[in-house]
Amino acid sequence: MLALSGKFEELRGLPEGSPRELLRVTTNRDTPKVLARAAAYLCDTADVPSGFRVYLALEHNRRHLDEISGKAPTAVLPASASFLRDGDIIRLSPRNASYRVLFRVHSNHNGLLLTERCNHYCLMCSQPPRDVNDDWVMDDVERLIPMLPITTRQLGFTGGEPTLHGERFVDLLALTKRLLPRTAIHVLSNGRRFADTRFVEGYAAIQHPDLMVGIPLYSDDPVRHNYVVQADNAFDETIRGILNLKRLKQRVELRVVLHRQTIDRLPKLAEYIGRNLLFVDQVALMGLEITGFTRGNLEKLWIDPYDYRSTLESAVDILAGYRVPTAVYNHQLCVVTDRVRPFCVQSISDWKNEYLPVCATCDLRAQCGGFFSSGVRYRHSDHIRPVVTT
Repeated sequence: MLALSGKFEELRGLPEGSPRELLRVTTNRDTPKVLARAAAYLCDTADVPSGFRVYLALEHNRRHLDEISGKAPTAVLPASASFLRDGDIIRLSPRNASYRVLFRVHSNHNGLLLTERCNHYCLMCSQPPRDVNDDWVMDDVERLIPMLPITTRQLGFTGGEPTLHGERFVDLLALTKRLLPRTAIHVLSNGRRFADTRFVEGYAAIQHPDLMVGIPLYSDDPVRHNYVVQADNAFDETIRGILNLKRLKQRVELRVVLHRQTIDRLPKLAEYIGRNLLFVDQVALMGLEITGFTRGNLEKLWIDPYDYRSTLESAVDILAGYRVPTAVYNHQLCVVTDRVRPFCVQSISDWKNEYLPVCATCDLRAQCGGFFSSGVRYRHSDHIRPVVTT
């Protein structure tokens, strides 16, 4: 697991009251001066060039900062930040001497948090919501988008609930389309804001060529869905949002997190989707991430994926029968049936993806999605084993 945020071992030259800074990391000593003034130079030798906004060094290279100490801001990073590469973008927060890597140029799993606020309180939320004014997060994202390379393949917008920003969220999508016209955008939303006709029409009017919104639908039973998300009227507004999006020819992915509160009606939900929402672009059946609220509600939620493998196969068969594009996320290949394996996707973000030692001899390891890091630490199937195909 990569630690995308942390505390500096040492921070000099940036007063505690200084504003947050978004800087592109570079090791290119020949960076043009106009670009160097907005860049963080990552020192790997003692011969340090001048003209950069901030100088960074990993803790084992801190001596390289000696000659510029007192002449320019410097920061010592912990060893856990050794994954930083040219082109990555980092946010420095002098107030609490911390940093966060916002974008990694060589990753296909760059997701941008737009807010921690949410109008759901899902039992298994991996990013527990906070009722705070965090508009500064959106401020930073709006500053970040112009810094991203036009070659960026894909980008995620997540929360909390991104659509709580209203028109500002729509404006962000428009900005992203203008500056990154070839970048695929995936939005994670509970879908309820799209029940608002004016809002959904503004969203559709952007006419983004590669935009999809992933919306959770946890049951065909409104009461069950509302219980899982801990919000009244959520099911009805979510369905209206989905219908509005598809009426305007917008791409929609339905997401179903599989756990003890959703698994028993999964085949009925698959049938409901096939009969009523046949026009969605994809259904993702997702394994549980053992973090956030999930850990506190684990007894209500946990079921070994091996124990529901037949139920999962039934749901996949129903969706396939209706020709609904279907993917299985966050499952290990050894705990699903042979019929389900072709639907499995390596979906876990690279910075939190791990494997168990027993996986080393598995013939399917290269195709397997592995585990969330939290799953390795806290709970995973009791039936993990190497698959032998020869």
